[in-house]
Order: sequence, then structure tokens, then C-alpha cells
Amino acid sequence: MRTSQSTNVPRDAVVRCIESRALAFQGYDTPRSHLEPLQLVKYGPSERYHFHTDWFTDPGHAAAAAGGNRVSSFFAYVHVANDTTGGGTNFPHLDAPSDDRWCDAGIVDCDEMWDSGVTFRPVEGNAVYWENLLPDGRGDERTLHAGLPVTGGGKIGMNIWTRQMPLDEKIRGEDVY
Repeated sequence: MRTSQSTNVPRDAVVRCIESRALAFQGYDTPRSHLEPLQLVKYGPSERYHFHTDWFTDPGHAAAAAGGNRVSSFFAYVHVANDTTGGGTNFPHLDAPSDDRWCDAGIVDCDEMWDSGVTFRPVEGNAVYWENLLPDGRGDERTLHAGLPVTGGGKIGMNIWTRQMPLDEKIRGEDVY
């Protein structure tokens, strides 16, 4: 499914700052213990991540002992080479925004066919946020997405995932908060 490279990031002062901002964005009521370790992903020419959801369909991955399912996701564009083409993040089941400012600002790829859903352009410093679960706890099929193939250049992205419940300290990557 994925041809890109990925790694988890150790929690240092910079990562804790990023986590604090992600928690604040979600409303301050989510404890840090619900965050998975941040993950960096690197995409070079022709690399991609096929369509997938961030919420788990396997009940074993979403068990209480594993922190439950993924409630929300951020995908931030940490670095995008100047010569990068392609590499957008596509959500095929979402409706395209009706306001042209999304296109004018370069956030959404308006050259894509609108029947292909919405593709967010890889713009360094931007992030896409979505909630993975419906109010009843089921996975939201509209969050199906893909990292489209990079056709030139490259990008580095960062995943920030929030779980329903606290993660085990060994999974979180540290002993004490």
C-alpha cells in the first residue's frame, strides 16, 4: 500500500510543542496520553500511499488495551521541495469546496477532476485535519484518502493521530508524562 518511507519521532521539546498545538486545536480536553508517537513520512518520485483510512477495521487494533480507535488525524506538510509536482492528499468521497478561494490560495488542486473528490496540494507549512469516527464510534467512510504519487521533487509529511483512550506508555514512547 505504501511505497514511501516512515519513522516515529522521539518526544523531545519540539515534538511536545507540536503535540500541544495539536491538542489545543482539538479543544484542550484531549489528554496527551491519547496521542500516538508522531510519524514522519518521506515521499520521493513515484512514491505514494494507496487509498486507506486511518481508523482501524480490525477490532484488535482498536481494542481498549491499544488505546481504542483513531479519533482524529492531522497530516502536515513539513518539507516540500521547490520542484515538487503531484503528491497531493486526495479524499475521493468528499465534495469539492464551492468557494474559489480554496483554489486561488493553492490549498486545493483545482486542476483535478471534481468527481475525484478533493485533493489538497502539498504546501510546506500547511496541514489537513479530519475526524475519523462518526458520533456512534463507527469509522467514517468519507475519510478514505491517499497520498497521490509524487511526479517530481519530494515531500516530507507528519502524521499526528489521536486515540479514543490512553495509549500504553510503551506505545507512547516514554515512561512518564
